[in-house]
Amino acid sequence: MTKQSTSGLLLLAAAMAFPALAADKPASKPAAKVVRTAPAKHAQPVVQAPVDLSPEQLELASKVLVGKINCELGAVVTMTNDDRSPGRFFLDTGSKRYALLPVVTSTGAIRLEEESSGAVWLQLGNKSMLMNQKEGKRLADECMNPDQLLVAQALERNPVPGLLDEPKGALVPVGSGGAVQELVPNPEPPPKVKSKKKSK
Repeated sequence: MTKQSTSGLLLLAAAMAFPALAADKPASKPAAKVVRTAPAKHAQPVVQAPVDLSPEQLELASKVLVGKINCELGAVVTMTNDDRSPGRFFLDTGSKRYALLPVVTSTGAIRLEEESSGAVWLQLGNKSMLMNQKEGKRLADECMNPDQLLVAQALERNPVPGLLDEPKGALVPVGSGGAVQELVPNPEPPPKVKSKKKSK
């Protein structure tokens, strides 16, 4: 055989081998189909059925502070009235929304609850906090609107005396409905009466 015929046979063998090699390889994956979806719609708030509250609950609801409330760590919550059901409030945390109802307490603290989620909003004179009583943890703390901030600052300057402390002439906040109306001094203790010893 000549060199040309040998090289021709090699070329022919190579040409025949390549299709066989290609058949052994798995077929290439088809291009992924692009699935187009509609842009996400914001969830519409669930419309709550109106509720009937007792006169005590409505009285308590009149003291709830509404509006944007700054909390610790830069968190902000917003408390709004439910226009469809007087006495119910919506608390928006940015990621969740709670429908809260007033709960009458023996301490006089303002307490709002959403029974289904376990959310509890406690409003004190100097701060508010959001807790989940089912999970046993605080969700937001040190929440203060401007009125509560004034009370907190006044309490820092003039701490409330303990039960066993002698009363001092400190200024304490006085107000109704959570609003600071004035700062008044603690009442002075009555003067101690010295008993006179009878001489014989």
